[in-house]
Amino acid sequence: MNIEGRIVRLRAVEPADIDRMYLWENDASVWEVSGTLVPFSRHTLQRFLDEQAYDLLQTRQQRLIIEVPETTGQTDDGQEAMQDGQTGQNGQTRQAGQTGLEMRAVQARQAMRAVGALDLFELDMLHRRVGLGILIHAEADRLHGYARDAVETICRHAREVLGLHQVWCNVGAANEASLRLFAACGFRETCRKRDWLRTAEGWQDEVLLQRIL
Repeated sequence: MNIEGRIVRLRAVEPADIDRMYLWENDASVWEVSGTLVPFSRHTLQRFLDEQAYDLLQTRQQRLIIEVPETTGQTDDGQEAMQDGQTGQNGQTRQAGQTGLEMRAVQARQAMRAVGALDLFELDMLHRRVGLGILIHAEADRLHGYARDAVETICRHAREVLGLHQVWCNVGAANEASLRLFAACGFRETCRKRDWLRTAEGWQDEVLLQRIL
């Protein structure tokens, strides 16, 4: 079952994703954010993919692929750009009075492309919380509202389906884009760990952000 957002779809990792994950995980430009120190082998990624076959409650972690329609017609803030009777780039026409749900049903039949990944980790069903990490890989796919919709969608899923009480994440204090993203999604800073991260620019604080669902 896919998890449908307003403009993104979250789906389970498939075997065909290994080449994509190999590219993303071995992109040194995002290592500082992800905390990666060494390259990932295909063998390591295959083992990770095999673990995804198990239930989230067993592994306490899950990766979801973030997909968007191949041609969307979205504006930079992620709002639907098509008006009633207007034809989008893919020839799809929005009919007068057509609801967002009906539009998503049409989009579900479109070709989709992966733009990033969302990770849930350290699931704690006793205290009803889970950690969250997100990556939109290509620069060209950022600032289109994909990350915000993905975070909002997984928070709604965490509350309504998983029955969780909160979602949390750790963000480097210098990562202004991520701090703005999570603030816009209702996360609040609750802790600042001093000199927690060693970066090329020197020691950096790390911020703990929480959203009570």
